[in-house]
Amino acid sequence: MLNRVLQPRLCAAALLSVCAALCLAGPARAKPPAPGAPGAIHVWAPADKHGFGSAEQLASKAWFTLRQGSLSEIYYPDLSTPGFRGLQFAVSDGKGFLQRETVDDDPRHIEPLAQGVTSRVEPVAGSLAFRQVTQGTGWRLTKTWITDPARATVLARVRFESLTGKPLRLYVLADPAPGNDGNDDRGISGDGQLVAYDDDAASAVAAAPAMGATTSGYRGSASDPWIDLQDGHMSNYDAIEPGNVVQGARTALNGKSGNQTMTLAIGFGDNAASARATAAQSLAAGFTAAKTAYKAGWLAYRSSLADAPASVRSDARLRRLYDQSLLVLAASEDKTYHGASIAAPNMAWIWGTLTLEPERRFSGPYHLVWPRDLYHVATAQKAAGDDEAAGRLLSYLWQVQKDDGSWWQNTFVNRDEKWTTEQMDQVSLPIVLAWWLGRTGPDDWSHVQRAADYVMANGPDTAQERWENQGGWSPNTIATEIAGLICAADIARKNGATAKATAYEARADEWQQKVESWTATSNGPYSPRPYYLRVTKDANPNAGTRYELGDNFIRNGDKTVDQREIVDNSFLGLVLFGVKKWNDPTVLNSLLVGDSQSAYPLLVNTPSGPVWHRFTFDGYGEQADGRDWDLFFDNPARQTRGRLWPLLTGERGEYELIAGRSANLFLDTIANTANDGLMLPEQVWDDQPPPGEVSGKGTRSATPLAWTHGQFIRLAWSIDAGRPIERPSIVACRYQQELCPSP
Repeated sequence: MLNRVLQPRLCAAALLSVCAALCLAGPARAKPPAPGAPGAIHVWAPADKHGFGSAEQLASKAWFTLRQGSLSEIYYPDLSTPGFRGLQFAVSDGKGFLQRETVDDDPRHIEPLAQGVTSRVEPVAGSLAFRQVTQGTGWRLTKTWITDPARATVLARVRFESLTGKPLRLYVLADPAPGNDGNDDRGISGDGQLVAYDDDAASAVAAAPAMGATTSGYRGSASDPWIDLQDGHMSNYDAIEPGNVVQGARTALNGKSGNQTMTLAIGFGDNAASARATAAQSLAAGFTAAKTAYKAGWLAYRSSLADAPASVRSDARLRRLYDQSLLVLAASEDKTYHGASIAAPNMAWIWGTLTLEPERRFSGPYHLVWPRDLYHVATAQKAAGDDEAAGRLLSYLWQVQKDDGSWWQNTFVNRDEKWTTEQMDQVSLPIVLAWWLGRTGPDDWSHVQRAADYVMANGPDTAQERWENQGGWSPNTIATEIAGLICAADIARKNGATAKATAYEARADEWQQKVESWTATSNGPYSPRPYYLRVTKDANPNAGTRYELGDNFIRNGDKTVDQREIVDNSFLGLVLFGVKKWNDPTVLNSLLVGDSQSAYPLLVNTPSGPVWHRFTFDGYGEQADGRDWDLFFDNPARQTRGRLWPLLTGERGEYELIAGRSANLFLDTIANTANDGLMLPEQVWDDQPPPGEVSGKGTRSATPLAWTHGQFIRLAWSIDAGRPIERPSIVACRYQQELCPSP
């Protein structure tokens, strides 16, 4: 067995090849097999992340997430594959005192580290390096998290302090889950390392100075290190049988002067040997060198973009969030499958507890690619000056386009389909994006033509609209279809396809004239004047057609609703894409109905500012008492309530700009919903938050959500421009005589 004093010294001396070879060696003698296999069923961590990071460099194929007090999921080898559930520390005096760093009552703090200045001597406040501080009874931990820019390793610089001067024991509690399945792993520990593996991948936790006693057990059993530590001591097991492996190790730190800091490495690989080598090489190279390169990579990226827009430049808080949003979007693009930008690096509610597909035991679906979300990210990145990223995202869409011209509902980053339902806005938005990016050459036209032909053959109704649990005639979907066809017509003419262009325009004009008659009711319960509905099931908005909202709605004793009762603000797409005027009477009345006159007003004026619900009776959110949303429930006491979406505040801000009014309030509102790690959420609590929660602050929904960060960036640039910068001018010109080129 490698001498535990010699190992860190060799690594610290940067003898990379020697250190890697030594660290590949397994334990000299087998440990007793851990009892309790397979342990409790594995679940992922909650989705409300306060940090998300990865190096800018492509060699660092690991992404970490942080909750406020500890490390949560790590993704490896790509952004669709979580491979580590989390890591926490525990503190003991060996005499009965034992405390975990995630105790809810303990003080905790997280902040992005300052980045410095770009090559243009422009301050950069955003950062994907984070400092976490947790404090318990008589102790404090300070952790700085990055990834190794050269390897698939997550690194932390850990400082442990005893606030009483008495020596304490610091333990690592690791929860590996290689290969996106935490129920089939094995764990071995020796030579100061914690190694876990399955048939797909492996992880290795190591430290300098080296950790001492180590063990591997099974979640919730007697061999679980946290349970094991309750008596003040830790056992010495290997987890030989597959199961939900959890691991523990005693670090060399005791909190006293001279022995307070260590570097922790979580390395990944295809197998146990490569994971060990990766962790060892990162320790050998050192945390300081990795941090310097990590910072330089993101500074160089930020320097390559446009200066921040004036709307955020004079406000330090807005500027910090703007820079952070740029980095979050850049980090959300996979490093192997270029252009694959995921919706969010997390798994909200049952998507992380695996109850939806228990036989598969895999996470999902937020860390997948959705054409809709990708559209919002690409337009934001283009606005900020990252033309190359926006182009890569569109090229990825061309790669995953189906032969019939449409797209899957979502795909893994490796281009395999996940959910396959048709959503016509996700067929139309790639066309608009191609036109907006100026991608109109022959190859792009071949993709645009297939998509536009699909819209012609299958629109205007859709199997699902943008909120994904209803189909029919949706004003928002139809708005994107009209915009897509007009953009496709322009691209067709640039490629000599005049007949195609004429056909696309004729169909778009027809739908533009009919969309109100298909989707706006004049006899609904909320107003005697016409207002738009979320969807109609039969293109007859005055019919009392009833439909089931789905399982994810507030249980009120009636599973079906009259379609005239369900309104949302998605009809604003008609204005935002240039199909209807901002002051169209039905648009104005629909805003009034949705904000204040419906049975379930969409607008809530929170302490953060005005934020909107998606639609009346939305149930996609936590239960009334704050417990998680769950698709499978039939108990009225477990009613769920969809909360507020900050991205909708951004859409309202874009509408206000078209109306000639200020949108600064809406930009400020989105910023107010950010947490202390500058992560923007999918949802915030409404005017009925559960006990202990604050209206206008993030729920346990997907955080960060790329769409929200993209909406913030885009609104900032739109305020400078005085109009929504992504609005397809060719559509607004045709139907509103706006933004038309001079004769």
